[in-house]
Amino acid sequence: MRAVVFDSHGGADVLEYRDVPVPTPGPDEALVRVRACGLNHLDLFIRNGGLPHPVPLPHILGSEVAGEVEESGALASVKPGDRVVVAPYLICGVCEYCLSGEETICLRGDVLGRRSNGGYAEYVTVAARQLIPIPDGVSLEDAAALTLSTLTAWHMLVTRARMRPGEDVLVLGAGSGVGSGAIQIAKQGGCRVFATAGSQEKLEKARELGADALINHNTTDFREEVRRLTSKRGVDIVVEHVGQDTWDRSVGSLARNGRLVTTGATTGPEGRVNIDRLFGAQQSLIGSWGGTRAELRAVLKMAAEGRLRSVIHAVYPLERAAEAQRVMEERAQFGKLLLKPES
Repeated sequence: MRAVVFDSHGGADVLEYRDVPVPTPGPDEALVRVRACGLNHLDLFIRNGGLPHPVPLPHILGSEVAGEVEESGALASVKPGDRVVVAPYLICGVCEYCLSGEETICLRGDVLGRRSNGGYAEYVTVAARQLIPIPDGVSLEDAAALTLSTLTAWHMLVTRARMRPGEDVLVLGAGSGVGSGAIQIAKQGGCRVFATAGSQEKLEKARELGADALINHNTTDFREEVRRLTSKRGVDIVVEHVGQDTWDRSVGSLARNGRLVTTGATTGPEGRVNIDRLFGAQQSLIGSWGGTRAELRAVLKMAAEGRLRSVIHAVYPLERAAEAQRVMEERAQFGKLLLKPES
């Protein structure tokens, strides 16, 4: 099969499109023919060697896979021809957290394409328990675009921050996969949405997704703008996935009883906290990681019902993965970038 592989860490030029063996599924696994694979900033961290855990080399990236079952092991619960997405947050299924439904903190959890080979390829093998059926009315490309970033946004807002109708929600980075998903989920939840982006074009697209207030973070201090728009009250929830560069302003945007929910530290891992303000205003700082298989089913169901849509910036042939990654590095996209192997 053809795949995009790297043998050493570095820039996008280390990615090589070449032939590799088709993987063989085990008894409880399935071989999935990849029809679409989304890009994620995690791909860049892995490629650059920026993660604390070593990555087996050579390596194939790709966490956001949709396709069809090509072959299934004797113990697998799927059959050839099934349209599926891969639930990207891999679980062991037997630890205390998996057994209690807390899959996102599995003791042996991983992400597809982080330590295992991923979907920058024509085929990928995964445990059959990770495969979720794609509902009728949802295309393979749409499913791939929803399967990690929008799932992450769902887990942040619905599960971790316990979003309620009538609340104000600030979404950073509206042009990202998490951002574009969070805007829609918050609007579907009956909230008023404040969205930040770095250009007027991206802000207008955020408005199309349902954002009520638009803030250009390159020309405006979003904390001060949030305080102005809310008559100094602040927002109930901040969707934070940028990290160190925005942390102080994100915390400063919270109202009393406000919740900041974070799932990323792209610009650095350090963030200060005013402890007096934290307990005095009864605010909460909430970590969020991934999403469960049940949550992914909920996201896909909403998409099938027309209440949630994928936001796809561009689809690239698999062999142009390096070009697609450069677009992501430059933050030039709004929504998801997809790779598509040849049929």
